[in-house]
Amino acid sequence: MRKALLFAALVALCACRQQPQSSNEPTQQSTTAGPAAPQTAAPQPTGPVIACFGDSLTAGLGVDPGQTYPDDLQRALDGRSLHYRVVNLGVSGDTTQDGLARLPLLLARKPALVVLELGANDGLRGLPVAITESNLARIIEALQQAGTRVVLAGMTLPPNYGPDYIRSFSTIYPRLAKKYKVTLIPFLLEGVAGDTRWMQRDGLHPNAEGCERVAQNVLKAIEPLLRS
Repeated sequence: MRKALLFAALVALCACRQQPQSSNEPTQQSTTAGPAAPQTAAPQPTGPVIACFGDSLTAGLGVDPGQTYPDDLQRALDGRSLHYRVVNLGVSGDTTQDGLARLPLLLARKPALVVLELGANDGLRGLPVAITESNLARIIEALQQAGTRVVLAGMTLPPNYGPDYIRSFSTIYPRLAKKYKVTLIPFLLEGVAGDTRWMQRDGLHPNAEGCERVAQNVLKAIEPLLRS
C-alpha cells in the first residue's frame, strides 16, 4: 500500500505546469481612482535569500497560498530568529532541463542558499540517467560559481520502473552531493509520502500539514548551514 501511494505522489510531479510563486514577496495590485483607505502592510522578511528551486513539490500544487513548504520554512526560520527571505521558485512538471532553462531567473535573485529539488520528472519519463545527472551538475556548478550554497533534495522512483533503472537513478543524488560537497536531503518526502494523514484527498500531493513536515525535513538540513 505504501509503495502504491508513493507511486501516486511521484506521478503527480508530472502534473500540468504552473508559474513559480515567490513566497513572502508583495504582489502587484491594480490601482483605482479615488482615495484608498489606509492599510498597514505586513512586514516582509528581510535578509539573504533562500531560493527553493524545484517542481510541483516546491510549487505547492493543490494547497492554498501560504501553505507551501517554502512558506512553512519561512515561518520556521522566523520563529528561530534566523533572518532569511525564502523565495518559492517551483514550477509543476519541471524536469532538470527546464531547471537549466530557468537558471538565469534563479541566479538573478542572488540567493545565499538554494534548495535544489529536481529530477523526479526525468525519472518518471524514463530519461537517461546520465542526462539528469549532467543537468543537475551544471545547475550546481553555476550556483557554486556564483558563491551560492546548495542543498540537494533527493527523490526516488516506484518499483515498476525496474531495479536497474531505479538503482542508477537513486545513485545520482548521493554521488553529486559527494562530488560537489553539498548537503543532501536523501528523500524530500520522507515521513510524508504514503501516509494519508499528510497527503491530499487525491493521494497525489502533500496537504497543508504534509507541507509543514516537508519544511521540517528541509529545515533540519539547512539550519546548521545558516548558523555556521
